[in-house]
Amino acid sequence: MRSELKNAKRIVVKFGTAVLTDERKHPDPAQMGQLVAQIARLRQAGKEVVIVTSGAVGAGMGVLGYGKRPESVAEQQACAAVGQSRLMATYEKFFADYKLHVAQVLLTHADLQHQERHHNARSTLLTLLRRGVIPIVNENDAVSTTELKFGDNDKLSALVTALLPAELLIILTSVDGVMENFGKANARRLSIVEEIDTHVEALAGGTTSATAVGGMKSKIQAAKIVVRSGVPLVIAPGSSRTVLDEIVRGEDVGTLFLPKPAKLRGRKRWIAFFHHPRGSVFVDGGAKRALMDNGRSLLPPGVTRCEGEFGAGEIVSICDEDGLEFARGMTAFSSEDIRARKTAGGEVVHRDDLVIL
Repeated sequence: MRSELKNAKRIVVKFGTAVLTDERKHPDPAQMGQLVAQIARLRQAGKEVVIVTSGAVGAGMGVLGYGKRPESVAEQQACAAVGQSRLMATYEKFFADYKLHVAQVLLTHADLQHQERHHNARSTLLTLLRRGVIPIVNENDAVSTTELKFGDNDKLSALVTALLPAELLIILTSVDGVMENFGKANARRLSIVEEIDTHVEALAGGTTSATAVGGMKSKIQAAKIVVRSGVPLVIAPGSSRTVLDEIVRGEDVGTLFLPKPAKLRGRKRWIAFFHHPRGSVFVDGGAKRALMDNGRSLLPPGVTRCEGEFGAGEIVSICDEDGLEFARGMTAFSSEDIRARKTAGGEVVHRDDLVIL
C-alpha cells in the first residue's frame, strides 16, 4: 500500500506552525531550510509540489511581542499581516538557492465555495505548476474573519488537494503520526488507517501549542475530506530531514490514511466539501436507507423537518433522526417551502446534487 505512494506525481505538502517557527515564534531558518531542501529534491525527481503553509500568525507574534496566540480576531489578523511577508521572503530566499521560483496564493473559504472563483483558483494553481513554479498557499488571514478558527490550514490543505486534485497529501507536524496511548510508556504510532472510525477519532486531541490551532483533531477532519476524494494522506514528523524522501519511497513513516476506492468527482467534491451548509434537512429511516443503499433522490415524504434559513439552490446538511449528518446536497426548495410542504411533485434533493459523506 505504501509502495504506491512513489507513483504520486502531484503532491500537496502542509507545513504546520510548530515545524516552521522557533521558540521566539519567528520563522526558524534552519528548519525552513531543511524543509525547502526536501521540496527541492521532490522537484528534481519530477514531482509537482504545492505547499500549504502555516506560520504567518506565529511569525507575526514574535515581531509584535505576543508570547501566545492572541484571542481577538483583530490581533490575529495584525500578526498575520506582519508575519506573512516575513514568511514569504524566507521561502523565496531558500528556494532561490535551488533556482526554483515560488508564488504566493492567498485564499479564503469564499474563493473555494463560489463556483467561478473555485475554478479560477484551480486554473491559477495548475498554470503555476505547468510553468514550474511552486505555489505557496495560505489562508488570507489578514482580512478573513471566518477562517481564523480551529484547524484552518489542515482543512485548507485537504481542500487544495481535492481542488486540483492532487495524488498525495502530506501533513508535517510536531508528532510522529496518530498515536495510541499518547504521552505514555506504551505509546504506539498507527502505521496505517484504513477506516476513520470512532476509535481513530478518539485518539485525536486538540493542541496546547502557543502558536498553533487544531492539533490532531483537525488533521483527522482533513483526512475525511481527502480519503473521500480518493487521495491518500500521510501525517508525519516535520523535524526529520528525510521525511518527504522516505514517504515517497514508500517507507513506514508517519500515519498513512488509505483513500476510499469510490472517489468523488469534481462537482460532487465541490458540493461535499467546499461549502458551509446553510441549513439542515432531517429525514426518516426509510429515506436514509433509500439515499445510502439505493442511490435515490430525496423525496418530500421522507423529510421530517428542517433547520436554518436557506433558499433553493443552496447546500444543506442531510441528517438522520438522531441528528447525524450523513449527506450533503443542493436543495431544490427553500426552507420556507419545505416547512410549508410546498414541495409536491418535486425532489427535495436530486441524486445528481447529493453526496453521501
